[in-house]
Amino acid sequence: MVGSLGLAIRCGIHTGECVIEGDDVAGIAVHIGARVAARADPGEILLSSTVKDLIAGSRVECSDRGSHTLKGVPGRWRLFAVQECAR
Repeated sequence: MVGSLGLAIRCGIHTGECVIEGDDVAGIAVHIGARVAARADPGEILLSSTVKDLIAGSRVECSDRGSHTLKGVPGRWRLFAVQECAR
């Protein structure tokens, strides 16, 4: 576990169309995912509103983190922090 090493990771989750370029994955969805992750605090999982809408009815509980601009991405994006994944 990274926690036992004294490391805290941050995670951003978005979904959309990706482009395979050789051994790399690219496209606006990858860029947005990286920008969402950059907004996360250490140890936090942030979701874009796109993902939040897709998991409606699931057991994942989220809290609204507000509307944000994401560098290099047009418009404002509502982000949500994962609070709990009920079993």
